[in-house]
Amino acid sequence: MPVDSPLPAHDASLAGSAPDTAGLGARVRAAAADLLATTPLDWQAKGAPVLPFGTTIAGFLADKQSIFGAGFLPPLMVLRDSALRANLATMAEFCRSTGTELAPHGKTHMAPALAARQLEAGAWGITVATVSQARVYRAHGVDRIFLANELVDAAAIAWVAAEIDAGLEFVCYVDSVAGVELLAATLPPGGRPLDVVVEVGPLGARTGVRTIDQAVAVARAAAGVDRLRLVGVSAYEGGFGHGPDAPGQETQTEVREFLRLVREVGEAIAFAVPSDTPFIASAGGSVYFDLVAEELTRGWQLDRPVTTVLRSGCYLTHDNGSYLRKTPFGRTLSGQLRQAIEVWGSVLSRPEPALALVQMGRRDVAFDIDLPFAQAIRHSDGTQHPADGITVTALNDQHAYLHLDGEPPLRVGDWIRFGISHPCTALDKWRFIPVVDDDYRVIEYIRTYF
Repeated sequence: MPVDSPLPAHDASLAGSAPDTAGLGARVRAAAADLLATTPLDWQAKGAPVLPFGTTIAGFLADKQSIFGAGFLPPLMVLRDSALRANLATMAEFCRSTGTELAPHGKTHMAPALAARQLEAGAWGITVATVSQARVYRAHGVDRIFLANELVDAAAIAWVAAEIDAGLEFVCYVDSVAGVELLAATLPPGGRPLDVVVEVGPLGARTGVRTIDQAVAVARAAAGVDRLRLVGVSAYEGGFGHGPDAPGQETQTEVREFLRLVREVGEAIAFAVPSDTPFIASAGGSVYFDLVAEELTRGWQLDRPVTTVLRSGCYLTHDNGSYLRKTPFGRTLSGQLRQAIEVWGSVLSRPEPALALVQMGRRDVAFDIDLPFAQAIRHSDGTQHPADGITVTALNDQHAYLHLDGEPPLRVGDWIRFGISHPCTALDKWRFIPVVDDDYRVIEYIRTYF
């Protein structure tokens, strides 16, 4: 009996887009809003304003107050609604134009309210990396989940089996005969089959078969298990050129060669996919989804159509660093993505002419690839200036060190807006995040579940 699903699943099929994704997204959005409706907006939310006791998030949102006038406490992360909407539209158009589906990776934001927006924009499903993440999205009514990982733990397998029997469409990886045997021994008898894809991995990288022969052995093993249904092939190509800079031509050539191997593996294991089952080919992180679309939507030697499912996650919020440099938008594609994440901090001290300390640190912002980027200064009277000549040079837990080149108009008490690099390690530092319009009025709150 499923325990995490407040909403009934619709009758989804793995063929093409899930029916009525807009309706599903609206239901997921409503579930997220219901969970926040009675949540107090108080000390539990980092950066929240000091409000009368008992003020709820829903009550606060009714007034659409500005983050600069409601008494928010820095540091504060916000999401720009206009950027989120623009990025959703840009990626949806890319998928339409390339004939691909999108199962955005939910690990990026772990926010059902944001997943709802993605579903409303036509997402095929939601990708996760762990069953704990799957439970979050399932609890909000998501009914098609792609586990881009192997499923090997008994408790996780039992949860998945119960949920698919209740109508959840669920796909996961297998990359070894041992993994197939473990699933066969652990899945309870009877019930709907668990859909699996053979994962392909490059040498020296992470999970996945390395050769076609290995893939065929895994496919044969899966085909011999009643409660498993092989539905295709999958891979992650993002490990190529995993440095901070935009991928060069040599790296892109490596990615193409790997994706062609994925297609060869898919053709080699197709014998084990039931004839009445759509064939899925999935790859596509946030850097090479253009190459995935080119290589995995054409050239197949199969007797059935192929549904190519991308799993990009960072496109929704984008950033001002790593993904700005590496996204295919700006490299090979028309259109653009916009930075939706902003972090605001206040100037605490100017102890030296070329040094300022800001109330924002490692507990608040990503720093694993780039340090934050100073973008604008806001004075207490509401005037703003570009943050020209201001560079973040180091972070402590709660402080940012700013080097001042020249004489920027920076005073103690001013707020500074920062852009970030790598959304995955920025969003996970915030449990409640306000969504603002272009006048910085709060129009929504989203909750993350990292």
